[in-house]
Amino acid sequence: MPNTRVRHTRPEDIPALIKLQARVYPAIPPWGRRKLAEQLDVFPQGQLVAENEDGLIGCASSLIVLWDDWADSHTWKEITGAGTFENHTPTGRTLYGAEVFVAPEARGTGAGHLLYEGRRTLCRAMNLKRIIACGRLPGYHVHAATLTPQSYAQKVVWGDLKDSVLNFQLHEGFDFCGVLEDYLPEDKESCGHASIIVWLNPDYDPDQPTIIPKEIPL
Repeated sequence: MPNTRVRHTRPEDIPALIKLQARVYPAIPPWGRRKLAEQLDVFPQGQLVAENEDGLIGCASSLIVLWDDWADSHTWKEITGAGTFENHTPTGRTLYGAEVFVAPEARGTGAGHLLYEGRRTLCRAMNLKRIIACGRLPGYHVHAATLTPQSYAQKVVWGDLKDSVLNFQLHEGFDFCGVLEDYLPEDKESCGHASIIVWLNPDYDPDQPTIIPKEIPL
């Protein structure tokens, strides 16, 4: 971790990000150059990468939303505009985590923690109320024949089962809020489902507006 740093994504990172995402999720089609460029155009402050001396090892992509518009039910495709971030709403109060991934060889090095910490820095700097994300449940397919996705996630929260993603998110201080079914159908390990998690910004000031500075030190 001492050699790992988090910074904002740059246009020249796009080819490496596409290759990295394809390695992390070989069964899920990676984002194309156009969508990554659109995300940077729409909300450059919300796009982060982790890198070390070998190059890019992780990514965290976010947009701001009006959570009441999406709280009842949504899919990844709906809320992210199929990855274009066309639903980014600068006056919103919720930083929505659209994607986060770390190179397989960099897992356990602290890169994921630094990306989550980067998101928390963004949330504080912009006076946002919270971070909400829908996380994968990659261990669910093993138990899908005997457990509903909600029951599986609850058992992870209670400590009866282990899930690499949800356990990491709980360790990062996020709270489990429920499960969205059919959130990402392409995710076969999760059987398409995802957990809803939230982190509340302790520094949020409801009397002040959302602020999106051109530069946010990380």
